[in-house]
Amino acid sequence: MEQDNLHDERELLRRVSAGDETAFTVLFNTYYPLLSTHVFRITRSLPETEEIIQDVFFKIWMSRETLLIVEQFKPYLWVMAKNRALNALKKMARERDNQATWLRSEFRSEADTPDPQLIYHSLIDEAIGKLPPQQRKVFLLSRRERLKQAEIATQMGITVSTVKKYIQLATEFISEYIKERYHIYLPPVLLAAVFF
Repeated sequence: MEQDNLHDERELLRRVSAGDETAFTVLFNTYYPLLSTHVFRITRSLPETEEIIQDVFFKIWMSRETLLIVEQFKPYLWVMAKNRALNALKKMARERDNQATWLRSEFRSEADTPDPQLIYHSLIDEAIGKLPPQQRKVFLLSRRERLKQAEIATQMGITVSTVKKYIQLATEFISEYIKERYHIYLPPVLLAAVFF
C-alpha cells in the first residue's frame, strides 16, 4: 500500500474508533467488494457470505476502540472473515449431518433404512417437479430420454442455445434446491449419474 493510502487508512480507522459513522461507512464500502469475494470462495453461499460480512463489520463497530492498535487492517479483516467463514462451514456441516440423520429416520421402515441413492433420487425428482414447465420438459428430454440438444430444439421449436440454457438453469436449480432445502451434500459421482 502506498504511504498516502496507509496514512489515509490510519486516519479512517482513527475516525471509526472515535465513533464516526460516516468513516465507518467509507470503511465498509471500501472493503466490502473484495471481502465478499474472499468469503464467497470459502462458503460458496451468497446468503452465508452476506451474513458473515455483516457479522464481521458489526464486530468491528462494536469493538471500534481497539482499531487504534491494529497495525495492518486488511490482513486483520481477512483473518477475521476467514475464521468466521470456516466456523460457518463447520456449522453447515453439522446441520447437514443432522438433516441426513433426520431424513434417514423419516425414511426408515421397520425392516431397514433405504439406500441413500433412493433418497437422493427422490429429492431430485421433487426438485425437477418444481422447474418451470419448459425447463422441465427440456431437462427430462435431455437427461431421461437421452435426446441430443439439436433433437430437443427441433421437437420443441426452440434454438439449441435455448436448450443449452434451460439444461444449465435446471441443473443449477436442482443442485441448489437439494443443498439449500435439505442441507444434503450430493456426491459429484451421483450428481453426474443423474444429470449426465
